[in-house]
Amino acid sequence: MNLYFLGTGTSQGIPVIGSNHSVCQSTDSKDERLRVSVWVHWENHSFVIDCGPDFRQQMLKSNCQKVDGILYTHEHSDHTAGLDDIRPFFFKQGAISIYSHQRVIENLKKRFDYIFETENKYPGAPSVKPVEVVNNQPFPIGNKTAIPINVMHGNLQVFGYRIDDFAYLTDVKTIDESEIDKLKNLKVLVVNALREEPHNTHFNLQEALDFIALIKPQKAYLTHISHIMGFHEEVQQKLPKNVYLAYDNLEITI
Repeated sequence: MNLYFLGTGTSQGIPVIGSNHSVCQSTDSKDERLRVSVWVHWENHSFVIDCGPDFRQQMLKSNCQKVDGILYTHEHSDHTAGLDDIRPFFFKQGAISIYSHQRVIENLKKRFDYIFETENKYPGAPSVKPVEVVNNQPFPIGNKTAIPINVMHGNLQVFGYRIDDFAYLTDVKTIDESEIDKLKNLKVLVVNALREEPHNTHFNLQEALDFIALIKPQKAYLTHISHIMGFHEEVQQKLPKNVYLAYDNLEITI
């Protein structure tokens, strides 16, 4: 299974519009971060987790040719605003499956009502096949199974996902012990780490490192990173040997 980091930034991306922060002025490509998303593909199966406002650019950069489905973590705009840009995939493949909490499906119906329209639908609009994700109910994606991981983003419920020995958790602040049991024996864990300073709704760096030490994956990659975290190369030097600061367009094999 191959994992491609489409975006590793926080909601504003890096560089932040109009910012004079030194990281936003960096010439290191690893300090340029689009909104957070990953592409998971194996054999002839291809799925993305989240579809933010940079989705079109990410698909072009990654040369992704097919999307069988989108797994949504939650409804915030930096994770969902690119839904309309599935149109080229829809024109080639037909309706695209989207997997999410029912609350997220209802949110998308309000914001992208023309995509969900069933009568007098605009001919250029894409179509989707919503699939409700329910905690403790694994579901098939391609010839594999996705296990939803229930976490909290402040007071908002969010889903992470485990596929085989890989798990992806973003926008996490707290997680129940019962959900931690679903994360045993991972080869790769991807988890959010916003910055070094504490935050109300996201892991900071130390919280992410403590969580990684608890889960004990073979390797861990940090994502959903703010410019306030610092320069990629400087932060990487401070991390444990099995923890990596992810960056856009990084590809790994699991």
